[in-house]
Amino acid sequence: MTGVKYVPLACYHEYPEEEMRQRAASFRSDMQRRRSVRNFSSRAVRREVIEECLLTAGSAPSGANMQPWSFVVVSDAAVKRQIRESAEKEEYKFYHGGGGEEQLDAVSVLGTDYQKPFLEAAPYLIVIFAQNHGVLEDGRKVKHYYVRESVGIATGMLVAAIHNVGLAALPYTPSRTGFLKRILGRPENERLFLVLVVGYPAEGATVPDIQKKTLEEITTFV
Repeated sequence: MTGVKYVPLACYHEYPEEEMRQRAASFRSDMQRRRSVRNFSSRAVRREVIEECLLTAGSAPSGANMQPWSFVVVSDAAVKRQIRESAEKEEYKFYHGGGGEEQLDAVSVLGTDYQKPFLEAAPYLIVIFAQNHGVLEDGRKVKHYYVRESVGIATGMLVAAIHNVGLAALPYTPSRTGFLKRILGRPENERLFLVLVVGYPAEGATVPDIQKKTLEEITTFV
């Protein structure tokens, strides 16, 4: 076991209690405005903005600090079209019996179908992969720990960062995912976590009229 080097916690900043409460309420209020959008504008987004959001995601905690995530940012129109066409082939099967009655009934409140134009319309698709294990330069495998939890935290931070800059996002997971690894040429140690569709909402965009659970419904204080 190697020695551990520690450095001072110079980045920590404490707030007075009242400011703490105000910041918590302000952040909560802002995040509650976030909605998953399916109607995207093709309006360009500066790459530097996306890079800053990805650096935020990359600062997430992870098991043994292995940082077991890969972000593939797709902006090429031809690649987006290929992803859309492949996704719609799989989604057609899902919405025509492959998904099962229970799951189809569950997603019916969103009003979705097999057509996924947002995969082509939005300026960016951030395809997030979880690394089952690492690979050293000599080909040896390195075990990763708590991969799903780690990538989930990073993804949540990415969603918040994108909302913070005034962009819309849609977490999307196709019913079958193998085509994404093939199109994007990803290595065998990765598996798809989800696709984050990112851009400005289209003019006149609408979202489903759905509600979130209350604090009492989601929380138990012991």
